[in-house]
Amino acid sequence: MSTIVFLHAHPDDEASGSGGTMRLAADAGHRVVCVFATDGDHGTVPADLAEGETVVLRRRGEAAAAAQVLGIARTEWLGYADSGMSGWEQNEAERSFHRADTQEAARRLATVVDEEEADVLVGYDWHGGYGHPDHVKVHHVVHRAAGLAARRPRLLEGTMNRDAIRRQFLAAKEAGLVTEDADWNPDAVADDGNPFGTPEAELHWHVDVRRVLDVKREALACHGSQEDVAWMLAMPTEQFAAAFGDEWFIEPGRAPGLVVGEPFP
Repeated sequence: MSTIVFLHAHPDDEASGSGGTMRLAADAGHRVVCVFATDGDHGTVPADLAEGETVVLRRRGEAAAAAQVLGIARTEWLGYADSGMSGWEQNEAERSFHRADTQEAARRLATVVDEEEADVLVGYDWHGGYGHPDHVKVHHVVHRAAGLAARRPRLLEGTMNRDAIRRQFLAAKEAGLVTEDADWNPDAVADDGNPFGTPEAELHWHVDVRRVLDVKREALACHGSQEDVAWMLAMPTEQFAAAFGDEWFIEPGRAPGLVVGEPFP
């Protein structure tokens, strides 16, 4: 059995991005550890915050609940602040993950990797899937931490399949689920000026998570304070499965070729 450490940028990223893979790994007997880079303090402010409760406290509680659902054995926090989207003034805030010293952040992550004697370390692709500053930083911190760890773990990078997004969009238009004059372009630039995700030819692992899709949806529901999660949960079952039933990973250094299956031995 393996120990797998995931670094995610914000609470709820773990559920939407790799929740199915985490649950499948836990079900197979692997130890799953989730580290959050930031506390998500620039997320939606819930209308029902109790006296003395903060957004950070709410999101930490939601992350703990989601961890129970996903079979996460340990949750840790690197202690940085949410940097907001590209160009926001929060990018340069004193505690923002975006401006954090990469070496120091990597040391914090490597400490967890070493404590766990982790076999696998999972981050994001080179532009964080869609260019969010914190997601991009995750990529760099994971790669640096792998080099600092006492026993170098195998690396995986979570991403989105750009070609699959395009196919789904075109299929939705043909089925009449999207109007013909819809102006959304799946190849349009995202937050950093690059298209979403990664071309399929550059991917190595396709994990079909449909058999635990109800669990993934339940984990997302734990993050109910967040507006982004609300629209995900509002999707009909078939649409939700199309959007979130597949998880994709790059394995740096691996020979080209897409494998359908779980990447953990």
